[in-house]
Amino acid sequence: MNGASREALAAARERLDALTDSTSADAAKLADELAAVTALLDREVSLRRVLTDPAQAGEAKAGLAERLLGGQVGGQAVDLVSGMVRSRWSQSRDLVDALEELANTADLTAAQKRGALDDVEDELFRFGRIVSSNTELRAALTDRAATTSAKVELLHRLLDRRAVVTTERLVTRLVTAPRGRSLESGLESLSKLAAERRERLVAVVTSAVPLSDTQKQRLGAALAKLYGRQMHLNIDVDPEVLGGIRVQVGDEVINGSIADRIEDAGRRLAS
Repeated sequence: MNGASREALAAARERLDALTDSTSADAAKLADELAAVTALLDREVSLRRVLTDPAQAGEAKAGLAERLLGGQVGGQAVDLVSGMVRSRWSQSRDLVDALEELANTADLTAAQKRGALDDVEDELFRFGRIVSSNTELRAALTDRAATTSAKVELLHRLLDRRAVVTTERLVTRLVTAPRGRSLESGLESLSKLAAERRERLVAVVTSAVPLSDTQKQRLGAALAKLYGRQMHLNIDVDPEVLGGIRVQVGDEVINGSIADRIEDAGRRLAS
């Protein structure tokens, strides 16, 4: 997002955080309601254009949102959406993207309150790896001819009792409402959003052999010092790495052995 939309999203994130900080707030329920509004505005193009029309007064747009959504979703969701339509958006679709992000963030907040956020991060990563390596599964989950209920049932069989409830909810929403994204890019976005909940960067580490706990700790500490932020490691084993590791943080790719990389990080810090 650019310009006005970025500012509007930042304000919406702050309002959501303030709301979900309350112990009485049902973050999972709020996520469902925000997802329902996302689906509505994604489907009703003319409505979202009216709600983001810069020529219309913010209060008038908020009033319209309240009339449309009142009784359909809870008061907290109505208040969030009303605040969002008061803001200025560069493109009408940005409002829908922002609502979807807030829905996912609310679910991640629910997981964080239960102490399950680490599990969600790991499970999203592992599920992405499974999808990328299983063409039949990917085809089944992205088949436009398949019914939503069939996809939901497939995901439930795959994830039930193998993943925390938040992971299943997030993946199910992504698969049933991809909104033009590939499954892989959607999973990557969810992983990044989960990491941001703890203000962490995600490092995808590909190693020829499984890393020991000591190696993970050393690598995580070195990367955290190097980037100045807490680091979450997603470990993938690939024998073709030939004894070294490959670390990707955002768009930056680092190749080399564990010992070499940690030594290099120390030299850079010392300088």
